[in-house]
Amino acid sequence: MSNLVTIYGGSGFVGRYIARRMAQAGWRVRVAVRRPNEALFVRPYGVVGQVEPVLCNIRDDGSVAAAMDGADAVVNCVGILAPEGKNTFEPVQLQGAARIARIAAEKGIARMVHVSAIGADAASASDYARTKALGEAEVLRHMPDAVILRPSIVFGAEDGFFNRFASMARFGPILPVVGGATKFQPVYVEDVAAAAVKGVLGEAAPGIYELGGPEVKSFRALMQQMLAVIRRRRLILGVPFPIAGLMGFVLDMAQAVTLGLFHNGILTRDQVRNLKRDNVVTGTTRTFADLGIEPTALDSVLSSYLWRFRPTGQYDDITDSAKNLRA
Repeated sequence: MSNLVTIYGGSGFVGRYIARRMAQAGWRVRVAVRRPNEALFVRPYGVVGQVEPVLCNIRDDGSVAAAMDGADAVVNCVGILAPEGKNTFEPVQLQGAARIARIAAEKGIARMVHVSAIGADAASASDYARTKALGEAEVLRHMPDAVILRPSIVFGAEDGFFNRFASMARFGPILPVVGGATKFQPVYVEDVAAAAVKGVLGEAAPGIYELGGPEVKSFRALMQQMLAVIRRRRLILGVPFPIAGLMGFVLDMAQAVTLGLFHNGILTRDQVRNLKRDNVVTGTTRTFADLGIEPTALDSVLSSYLWRFRPTGQYDDITDSAKNLRA
């Protein structure tokens, strides 16, 4: 019987790519998620019964343990960008990560891969970055041979970064940006998944890996590149941090006052704090080079999924060709 890996958050943006690659490697894959019925799309990643979504709440010991029964390796991809209901930074990114690692150690599981983020810092003013770092520390405390991956902003067909801003660019002549000078090192989701698989297969040395793509660009430059791909002209308006902080405060308060009926998926105070720091490889940890992976360039992928935001979508190239013929 083939080996089994449990992937917590395996139906999320990064998790689904890891699940697919593990299935291709011949492993059985258990995708542990809060809503298994919404994760049925992972089943075709393998043959019948090879990839299965299961119910799991990472805030509960019994639920985490049940999802891990019989596993040979575990991967934790669970993380949030903004708190919602009971899923806040501490229970998810700190306590959840610690619980998975502790139970993996108790079960004698040899290999664990934990997906964190560049910028993880226990002293950070950002709750997101702080709990990422504390979660890493707990993982290493229980599973000292774990592989921890810290990607920069991750791009790919289902990403919440370029898709979000490309969608915003369809409306109005202005594209607001907070932290236009902040630097990012976008990394392709397939490359992050390849790194995770190496960790599961024992092809990566234990420790922390910062994963960044081949280019470092400012937030503003990334938006300019995105606008060029979707062929729209927009004024990129830099929003000063004090104003952005005030906006985040108002939106956070609206979520609190409405008891979550209004979900602040626009801009939070914590996101503003996080945007004040560059999101790039520091050179103090292992990187893709140590894994033998050549990271994929942004411009080789971006147009493959942002074409739908062009003025005429999939017909934009045809429209341009028609104009040339008329000329």
